[in-house]
Amino acid sequence: MTPVTPLPATNPDPIRSYPRFLWKALGVATDGNFAFYTWMTALTAIWLVGVHAFARQTVDGLAITALSDHVSWGMYIGNFTFAVGLAAGAVMMVIPAYLYKDHDMHDVVIVGEILAVSAIVVALAFVNVDLGRIDRFWHIMPIVGRFNWPVSMLTWDVVVLAGYLALNLHVVGYLLYTRYLGKSPDPRWYVPFVFLSIIWAVSIHTVTAFLYSGLGGRPFWNSAILAPRFIASAFVTGPAFIVLALQVVRRLTDFSVGDGPIATLVSVLRVTVLLNLFLVGAEVFTELYTGGSHTASARYLYFGLHGHDALVPWIWSAIAMNVTAAGLFLSSSTRTQLWRVDLACLLSLAGIWIEKGIGLIVPAFVPSTLHELVEYLPNIVEWKVTLGIWAFGLLVFTVGLKLAVAVFTGRVHVRAATSSPTTTAGAA
Repeated sequence: MTPVTPLPATNPDPIRSYPRFLWKALGVATDGNFAFYTWMTALTAIWLVGVHAFARQTVDGLAITALSDHVSWGMYIGNFTFAVGLAAGAVMMVIPAYLYKDHDMHDVVIVGEILAVSAIVVALAFVNVDLGRIDRFWHIMPIVGRFNWPVSMLTWDVVVLAGYLALNLHVVGYLLYTRYLGKSPDPRWYVPFVFLSIIWAVSIHTVTAFLYSGLGGRPFWNSAILAPRFIASAFVTGPAFIVLALQVVRRLTDFSVGDGPIATLVSVLRVTVLLNLFLVGAEVFTELYTGGSHTASARYLYFGLHGHDALVPWIWSAIAMNVTAAGLFLSSSTRTQLWRVDLACLLSLAGIWIEKGIGLIVPAFVPSTLHELVEYLPNIVEWKVTLGIWAFGLLVFTVGLKLAVAVFTGRVHVRAATSSPTTTAGAA
Protein backbone atom coordinates (compact mmCIF):
# COMPACT_ATOMS: atom_id res chain seq x y z
CA MET A 1 0.00 0.00 0.00
CA THR A 2 1.30 3.45 -0.90
CA PRO A 3 -0.21 6.26 1.23
CA VAL A 4 -0.23 9.75 -0.33
CA THR A 5 -0.11 12.94 1.71
CA PRO A 6 -3.23 15.01 0.84
CA LEU A 7 -2.71 18.42 -0.71
CA PRO A 8 -3.80 21.40 1.37
CA ALA A 9 -6.81 23.46 0.38
CA THR A 10 -6.05 25.82 -2.47
CA ASN A 11 -8.79 28.33 -1.58
CA PRO A 12 -6.92 31.01 0.40
CA ASP A 13 -8.42 32.66 3.45
CA PRO A 14 -8.78 36.38 2.55
CA ILE A 15 -8.25 37.52 6.15
CA ARG A 16 -5.15 35.44 6.83
CA SER A 17 -3.70 36.21 3.41
CA TYR A 18 -3.93 39.99 3.79
CA PRO A 19 -0.79 40.45 5.97
CA ARG A 20 1.12 38.31 3.46
CA PHE A 21 -0.21 40.53 0.66
CA LEU A 22 1.01 43.65 2.46
CA TRP A 23 4.42 42.06 3.05
CA LYS A 24 4.75 41.13 -0.62
CA ALA A 25 3.58 44.61 -1.64
CA LEU A 26 6.37 46.08 0.50
CA GLY A 27 8.84 43.80 -1.24
CA VAL A 28 7.64 44.85 -4.69
CA ALA A 29 7.84 48.53 -3.74
CA THR A 30 11.48 48.21 -2.70
CA ASP A 31 12.80 45.79 -5.31
CA GLY A 32 13.78 46.57 -8.88
CA ASN A 33 16.55 47.04 -11.37
CA PHE A 34 19.16 49.80 -11.57
CA ALA A 35 16.86 52.16 -13.49
CA PHE A 36 14.15 51.74 -10.84
CA TYR A 37 16.55 52.47 -7.97
CA THR A 38 17.91 55.49 -9.82
CA TRP A 39 14.41 56.87 -10.39
CA MET A 40 13.30 56.29 -6.81
CA THR A 41 16.52 57.72 -5.39
CA ALA A 42 16.16 60.88 -7.46
CA LEU A 43 12.52 61.34 -6.38
CA THR A 44 13.41 60.70 -2.75
CA ALA A 45 16.23 63.25 -2.87
CA ILE A 46 13.92 65.91 -4.35
CA TRP A 47 11.26 65.08 -1.79
CA LEU A 48 13.74 65.45 1.08
CA VAL A 49 14.82 68.86 -0.26
CA GLY A 50 11.15 69.84 -0.17
CA VAL A 51 10.77 68.50 3.37
CA HIS A 52 13.74 70.61 4.49
CA ALA A 53 12.28 73.74 2.85
CA PHE A 54 8.91 73.07 4.48
CA ALA A 55 10.61 72.62 7.86
CA ARG A 56 12.21 76.06 7.44
CA GLN A 57 8.83 77.48 6.45
CA THR A 58 7.21 75.95 9.53
CA VAL A 59 9.83 77.46 11.85
CA ASP A 60 10.09 80.90 10.24
CA GLY A 61 6.54 81.20 8.92
CA LEU A 62 5.19 82.06 5.48
CA ALA A 63 7.18 85.29 5.65
CA ILE A 64 10.10 83.47 4.03
CA THR A 65 7.97 82.83 0.93
CA ALA A 66 7.03 85.46 -1.66
CA LEU A 67 3.46 85.56 -0.33
CA SER A 68 2.26 88.74 1.32
CA ASP A 69 -0.80 90.37 2.84
CA HIS A 70 -1.80 91.46 -0.66
CA VAL A 71 -1.18 88.11 -2.42
CA SER A 72 -2.02 85.45 0.15
CA TRP A 73 -2.49 82.57 -2.33
CA GLY A 74 0.19 81.71 -4.84
CA MET A 75 2.26 78.74 -5.94
CA TYR A 76 0.80 76.28 -3.43
CA ILE A 77 -2.87 76.91 -4.16
CA GLY A 78 -2.16 77.06 -7.90
CA ASN A 79 -0.64 73.58 -7.74
CA PHE A 80 -3.52 72.41 -5.57
CA THR A 81 -5.96 73.47 -8.29
CA PHE A 82 -3.95 71.69 -10.98
CA ALA A 83 -3.63 68.50 -8.90
CA VAL A 84 -7.38 68.35 -8.26
CA GLY A 85 -7.94 68.59 -12.02
CA LEU A 86 -5.41 65.81 -12.61
CA ALA A 87 -7.29 63.59 -10.17
CA ALA A 88 -10.66 64.39 -11.72
CA GLY A 89 -9.34 63.85 -15.25
CA ALA A 90 -8.39 60.27 -14.41
CA VAL A 91 -12.09 59.43 -14.68
CA MET A 92 -11.74 59.60 -18.47
CA MET A 93 -10.41 56.03 -18.27
CA VAL A 94 -13.23 54.88 -16.02
CA ILE A 95 -16.05 56.16 -18.24
CA PRO A 96 -15.08 54.19 -21.40
CA ALA A 97 -14.22 51.09 -19.34
CA TYR A 98 -17.40 50.84 -17.29
CA LEU A 99 -20.05 52.89 -19.09
CA TYR A 100 -19.19 51.92 -22.67
CA LYS A 101 -17.77 48.45 -21.92
CA ASP A 102 -14.45 49.13 -23.60
CA HIS A 103 -12.63 45.89 -22.79
CA ASP A 104 -9.21 47.20 -23.84
CA MET A 105 -9.61 50.17 -21.52
CA HIS A 106 -10.95 47.94 -18.75
CA ASP A 107 -7.65 46.03 -18.69
CA VAL A 108 -5.63 49.16 -17.90
CA VAL A 109 -8.17 51.29 -16.01
CA ILE A 110 -6.24 50.57 -12.79
CA VAL A 111 -3.64 53.10 -14.02
CA GLY A 112 -6.21 55.91 -13.94
CA GLU A 113 -7.42 54.93 -10.49
CA ILE A 114 -3.87 54.92 -9.12
CA LEU A 115 -3.35 58.35 -10.68
CA ALA A 116 -6.48 59.62 -8.92
CA VAL A 117 -5.14 58.46 -5.55
CA SER A 118 -1.70 59.98 -6.15
CA ALA A 119 -3.08 63.31 -7.40
CA ILE A 120 -5.42 63.69 -4.42
CA VAL A 121 -2.50 63.02 -2.07
CA VAL A 122 -0.59 65.80 -3.85
CA ALA A 123 -3.57 68.18 -3.67
CA LEU A 124 -4.03 67.62 0.06
CA ALA A 125 -0.30 68.13 0.64
CA PHE A 126 -0.41 71.54 -1.06
CA VAL A 127 -3.34 72.60 1.11
CA ASN A 128 -1.41 71.65 4.21
CA VAL A 129 1.79 73.47 3.30
CA ASP A 130 -0.24 76.59 2.46
CA LEU A 131 -1.56 76.66 6.02
CA GLY A 132 1.89 77.69 7.23
CA ARG A 133 1.35 75.68 10.39
CA ILE A 134 0.23 72.14 9.59
CA ASP A 135 -1.01 71.61 13.16
CA ARG A 136 -3.81 74.09 12.41
CA PHE A 137 -5.48 71.60 10.09
CA TRP A 138 -7.60 70.29 12.96
CA HIS A 139 -9.58 73.55 12.91
CA ILE A 140 -11.47 72.38 9.78
CA MET A 141 -11.88 68.75 10.88
CA PRO A 142 -15.36 67.50 11.81
CA ILE A 143 -16.19 67.16 15.53
CA VAL A 144 -12.79 68.29 16.86
CA GLY A 145 -12.78 71.58 14.93
CA ARG A 146 -15.38 74.04 13.64
CA PHE A 147 -16.44 72.41 10.38
CA ASN A 148 -19.10 75.01 9.43
CA TRP A 149 -20.76 72.59 7.02
CA PRO A 150 -22.71 73.15 4.76
CA VAL A 151 -22.22 76.94 4.83
CA SER A 152 -18.48 76.98 4.15
CA MET A 153 -17.28 76.03 0.65
CA LEU A 154 -13.95 75.07 2.20
CA THR A 155 -15.62 72.31 4.20
CA TRP A 156 -17.34 71.09 1.04
CA ASP A 157 -13.88 70.80 -0.51
CA VAL A 158 -12.69 68.74 2.46
CA VAL A 159 -15.67 66.39 2.06
CA VAL A 160 -15.35 65.83 -1.68
CA LEU A 161 -11.55 65.43 -1.68
CA ALA A 162 -11.52 63.01 1.24
CA GLY A 163 -14.47 61.11 -0.26
CA TYR A 164 -12.83 60.81 -3.67
CA LEU A 165 -9.62 59.56 -2.08
CA ALA A 166 -11.53 56.95 -0.06
CA LEU A 167 -13.49 55.75 -3.12
CA ASN A 168 -10.40 55.26 -5.25
CA LEU A 169 -8.41 53.65 -2.44
CA HIS A 170 -11.21 51.13 -1.99
CA VAL A 171 -11.49 50.32 -5.70
CA VAL A 172 -7.71 50.03 -6.20
CA GLY A 173 -7.20 48.00 -3.03
CA TYR A 174 -10.09 45.63 -3.75
CA LEU A 175 -9.10 44.97 -7.36
CA LEU A 176 -5.45 44.36 -6.48
CA TYR A 177 -6.22 42.09 -3.53
CA THR A 178 -8.77 39.93 -5.35
CA ARG A 179 -6.36 39.54 -8.26
CA TYR A 180 -3.66 38.61 -5.75
CA LEU A 181 -5.96 35.92 -4.34
CA GLY A 182 -6.60 34.62 -7.85
CA LYS A 183 -10.32 35.38 -7.61
CA SER A 184 -12.66 37.27 -9.88
CA PRO A 185 -13.74 40.56 -8.26
CA ASP A 186 -17.35 40.63 -7.14
CA PRO A 187 -19.05 43.52 -9.03
CA ARG A 188 -21.20 44.26 -5.99
CA TRP A 189 -18.12 45.31 -4.03
CA TYR A 190 -16.59 47.73 -6.48
CA VAL A 191 -18.81 48.62 -9.46
CA PRO A 192 -21.20 50.86 -7.43
CA PHE A 193 -18.16 52.69 -6.05
CA VAL A 194 -16.76 53.10 -9.57
CA PHE A 195 -19.96 54.76 -10.81
CA LEU A 196 -20.09 56.91 -7.69
CA SER A 197 -16.48 57.97 -8.34
CA ILE A 198 -17.47 59.22 -11.82
CA ILE A 199 -19.97 61.62 -10.27
CA TRP A 200 -17.57 62.44 -7.46
CA ALA A 201 -14.78 63.27 -9.92
CA VAL A 202 -16.91 66.02 -11.44
CA SER A 203 -17.86 67.25 -7.98
CA ILE A 204 -14.30 67.69 -6.70
CA HIS A 205 -13.37 70.16 -9.41
CA THR A 206 -16.78 71.82 -9.41
CA VAL A 207 -16.54 72.49 -5.68
CA THR A 208 -12.98 73.78 -6.14
CA ALA A 209 -14.26 76.21 -8.80
CA PHE A 210 -17.13 77.30 -6.54
CA LEU A 211 -14.60 77.91 -3.77
CA TYR A 212 -13.07 80.62 -5.98
CA SER A 213 -16.08 81.98 -7.86
CA GLY A 214 -18.02 82.36 -4.60
CA LEU A 215 -15.57 84.97 -3.30
CA GLY A 216 -17.28 88.23 -4.16
CA GLY A 217 -14.23 90.30 -3.31
CA ARG A 218 -12.23 88.74 -6.17
CA PRO A 219 -13.95 89.78 -9.45
CA PHE A 220 -11.41 87.87 -11.54
CA TRP A 221 -12.95 84.61 -10.28
CA ASN A 222 -16.60 85.73 -10.39
CA SER A 223 -17.48 83.83 -13.54
CA ALA A 224 -20.24 81.31 -14.17
CA ILE A 225 -18.03 79.35 -16.57
CA LEU A 226 -15.19 78.84 -14.09
CA ALA A 227 -16.48 75.38 -13.16
CA PRO A 228 -16.87 74.28 -16.83
CA ARG A 229 -13.36 75.62 -17.49
CA PHE A 230 -12.02 73.52 -14.64
CA ILE A 231 -13.77 70.37 -15.86
CA ALA A 232 -12.60 70.91 -19.46
CA SER A 233 -8.98 71.42 -18.42
CA ALA A 234 -9.16 68.38 -16.11
CA PHE A 235 -10.26 66.27 -19.07
CA VAL A 236 -7.08 67.41 -20.82
CA THR A 237 -4.51 66.93 -18.06
CA GLY A 238 -5.79 63.58 -16.80
CA PRO A 239 -5.80 61.78 -20.18
CA ALA A 240 -2.52 63.47 -21.20
CA PHE A 241 -0.73 62.19 -18.10
CA ILE A 242 -2.22 58.71 -18.49
CA VAL A 243 -1.16 58.49 -22.16
CA LEU A 244 2.43 59.16 -21.09
CA ALA A 245 2.18 56.70 -18.19
CA LEU A 246 0.76 53.92 -20.39
CA GLN A 247 3.62 54.29 -22.83
CA VAL A 248 6.16 54.06 -20.02
CA VAL A 249 4.42 50.94 -18.70
CA ARG A 250 4.35 49.38 -22.16
CA ARG A 251 8.03 50.03 -22.80
CA LEU A 252 9.49 49.15 -19.40
CA THR A 253 7.28 46.29 -18.16
CA ASP A 254 5.65 43.14 -19.46
CA PHE A 255 2.17 44.45 -18.65
CA SER A 256 0.07 44.27 -21.81
CA VAL A 257 -1.00 47.73 -23.00
CA GLY A 258 -2.57 47.76 -26.46
CA ASP A 259 -2.98 50.65 -28.86
CA GLY A 260 -6.73 50.86 -28.14
CA PRO A 261 -6.63 52.69 -24.77
CA ILE A 262 -4.06 55.20 -26.03
CA ALA A 263 -6.06 55.83 -29.21
CA THR A 264 -9.24 56.35 -27.17
CA LEU A 265 -7.57 58.85 -24.85
CA VAL A 266 -6.01 60.73 -27.77
CA SER A 267 -9.48 60.96 -29.36
CA VAL A 268 -10.77 62.45 -26.13
CA LEU A 269 -7.88 64.93 -26.05
CA ARG A 270 -8.63 66.14 -29.58
CA VAL A 271 -11.99 67.37 -28.30
CA THR A 272 -11.17 68.53 -24.78
CA VAL A 273 -8.08 70.53 -25.73
CA LEU A 274 -10.21 72.60 -28.12
CA LEU A 275 -13.00 72.94 -25.58
CA ASN A 276 -10.52 74.23 -23.01
CA LEU A 277 -9.16 76.81 -25.46
CA PHE A 278 -12.70 77.91 -26.37
CA LEU A 279 -13.68 78.48 -22.72
CA VAL A 280 -10.47 80.40 -22.03
CA GLY A 281 -11.14 82.54 -25.12
CA ALA A 282 -14.73 83.21 -24.00
CA GLU A 283 -13.46 84.31 -20.61
CA VAL A 284 -10.81 86.60 -22.12
CA PHE A 285 -13.35 88.20 -24.48
CA THR A 286 -15.79 88.91 -21.65
CA GLU A 287 -13.09 90.38 -19.43
CA LEU A 288 -11.33 92.56 -21.99
CA TYR A 289 -14.14 93.61 -24.34
CA THR A 290 -16.55 94.83 -21.67
CA GLY A 291 -13.95 96.99 -19.93
CA GLY A 292 -14.48 98.54 -16.52
CA SER A 293 -12.52 98.49 -13.29
CA HIS A 294 -13.27 94.82 -12.63
CA THR A 295 -11.22 93.80 -15.66
CA ALA A 296 -7.98 95.21 -14.22
CA SER A 297 -6.80 91.75 -13.14
CA ALA A 298 -7.29 90.31 -16.64
CA ARG A 299 -5.50 93.25 -18.24
CA TYR A 300 -2.66 92.85 -15.75
CA LEU A 301 -2.37 89.14 -16.57
CA TYR A 302 -2.38 89.39 -20.36
CA PHE A 303 -0.84 92.79 -21.08
CA GLY A 304 0.51 94.20 -17.83
CA LEU A 305 -0.78 97.19 -15.90
CA HIS A 306 1.02 100.47 -15.17
CA GLY A 307 4.42 98.96 -15.86
CA HIS A 308 3.79 95.77 -13.88
CA ASP A 309 3.92 92.71 -16.16
CA ALA A 310 5.54 89.84 -14.22
CA LEU A 311 2.91 87.31 -15.35
CA VAL A 312 2.66 88.30 -19.00
CA PRO A 313 5.42 85.95 -20.22
CA TRP A 314 3.90 83.11 -18.19
CA ILE A 315 0.37 83.33 -19.58
CA TRP A 316 1.38 83.84 -23.21
CA SER A 317 3.75 80.89 -22.93
CA ALA A 318 0.82 78.82 -21.63
CA ILE A 319 -1.41 79.92 -24.52
CA ALA A 320 1.33 79.10 -27.04
CA MET A 321 1.78 75.64 -25.51
CA ASN A 322 -1.94 74.88 -25.53
CA VAL A 323 -2.41 76.07 -29.12
CA THR A 324 0.61 74.05 -30.28
CA ALA A 325 -0.68 70.98 -28.45
CA ALA A 326 -4.08 71.36 -30.10
CA GLY A 327 -2.42 71.57 -33.52
CA LEU A 328 -0.40 68.42 -32.81
CA PHE A 329 -3.42 66.46 -31.60
CA LEU A 330 -5.41 67.42 -34.71
CA SER A 331 -2.55 66.66 -37.10
CA SER A 332 -3.07 63.51 -39.14
CA SER A 333 0.60 62.51 -38.75
CA THR A 334 0.16 62.38 -34.96
CA ARG A 335 -1.90 59.21 -35.34
CA THR A 336 1.12 57.28 -36.60
CA GLN A 337 3.94 59.05 -34.75
CA LEU A 338 3.68 58.61 -30.99
CA TRP A 339 6.45 61.11 -30.28
CA ARG A 340 4.08 63.82 -31.51
CA VAL A 341 1.46 62.56 -29.07
CA ASP A 342 4.01 62.64 -26.26
CA LEU A 343 5.06 66.19 -27.14
CA ALA A 344 1.42 67.33 -27.32
CA CYS A 345 0.69 65.76 -23.92
CA LEU A 346 3.71 67.44 -22.32
CA LEU A 347 2.79 70.82 -23.80
CA SER A 348 -0.80 70.43 -22.58
CA LEU A 349 0.31 69.58 -19.07
CA ALA A 350 2.76 72.49 -18.91
CA GLY A 351 0.34 74.98 -20.48
CA ILE A 352 -2.59 74.14 -18.22
CA TRP A 353 -0.30 74.02 -15.17
CA ILE A 354 0.54 77.68 -15.82
CA GLU A 355 -2.99 78.67 -16.85
CA LYS A 356 -4.71 77.06 -13.83
CA GLY A 357 -1.87 77.78 -11.45
CA ILE A 358 -0.22 81.16 -11.36
CA GLY A 359 -2.33 82.40 -14.27
CA LEU A 360 -5.58 81.84 -12.38
CA ILE A 361 -4.73 82.35 -8.72
CA VAL A 362 -2.36 85.33 -8.60
CA PRO A 363 -4.19 87.87 -10.86
CA ALA A 364 -7.23 87.75 -8.56
CA PHE A 365 -5.07 89.50 -5.93
CA VAL A 366 -3.50 92.05 -8.32
CA PRO A 367 -4.56 94.84 -8.02
CA SER A 368 -5.47 94.31 -4.37
CA THR A 369 -8.73 95.38 -2.77
CA LEU A 370 -6.91 98.59 -1.84
CA HIS A 371 -6.07 99.14 -5.55
CA GLU A 372 -2.38 98.56 -4.94
CA LEU A 373 -0.22 96.72 -7.47
CA VAL A 374 1.88 94.26 -5.46
CA GLU A 375 3.29 91.62 -7.77
CA TYR A 376 4.09 88.04 -6.91
CA LEU A 377 6.42 85.38 -8.29
CA PRO A 378 7.32 82.26 -6.26
CA ASN A 379 10.72 82.25 -4.58
CA ILE A 380 13.17 79.41 -4.07
CA VAL A 381 11.50 78.13 -0.89
CA GLU A 382 8.17 77.71 -2.67
CA TRP A 383 9.83 76.01 -5.64
CA LYS A 384 11.59 73.53 -3.34
CA VAL A 385 8.41 72.69 -1.44
CA THR A 386 6.46 72.38 -4.70
CA LEU A 387 8.99 70.08 -6.35
CA GLY A 388 9.19 68.03 -3.15
CA ILE A 389 5.44 67.47 -3.09
CA TRP A 390 5.30 66.49 -6.77
CA ALA A 391 8.25 64.13 -6.20
CA PHE A 392 6.34 62.51 -3.34
CA GLY A 393 3.27 62.18 -5.56
CA LEU A 394 5.36 60.47 -8.24
CA LEU A 395 6.75 58.14 -5.58
CA VAL A 396 3.21 57.14 -4.61
CA PHE A 397 2.23 56.72 -8.27
CA THR A 398 5.35 54.68 -9.09
CA VAL A 399 4.88 52.33 -6.14
CA GLY A 400 1.18 51.86 -6.91
CA LEU A 401 1.87 51.25 -10.59
CA LYS A 402 4.70 48.81 -9.84
CA LEU A 403 2.49 46.82 -7.48
CA ALA A 404 -0.38 46.78 -9.99
CA VAL A 405 1.89 45.52 -12.77
CA ALA A 406 3.29 42.79 -10.50
CA VAL A 407 -0.18 41.63 -9.43
CA PHE A 408 -1.85 41.83 -12.84
CA THR A 409 0.99 39.95 -14.55
CA GLY A 410 0.82 37.19 -11.94
CA ARG A 411 4.25 37.73 -10.39
CA VAL A 412 2.67 38.49 -7.02
CA HIS A 413 -0.10 36.11 -5.97
CA VAL A 414 -1.05 33.60 -3.32
CA ARG A 415 1.04 30.47 -3.59
CA ALA A 416 -0.59 27.58 -1.79
CA ALA A 417 1.90 25.50 0.08
CA THR A 418 1.83 22.24 -1.77
CA SER A 419 3.70 19.14 -0.87
CA SER A 420 4.96 16.61 -3.32
CA PRO A 421 3.41 13.16 -2.89
CA THR A 422 5.32 11.16 -0.34
CA THR A 423 5.69 7.48 -0.94
CA THR A 424 6.15 5.16 2.04
CA ALA A 425 7.19 1.58 1.31
CA GLY A 426 5.42 -1.04 3.39
CA ALA A 427 4.22 -4.59 3.38
CA ALA A 428 0.81 -5.13 1.88
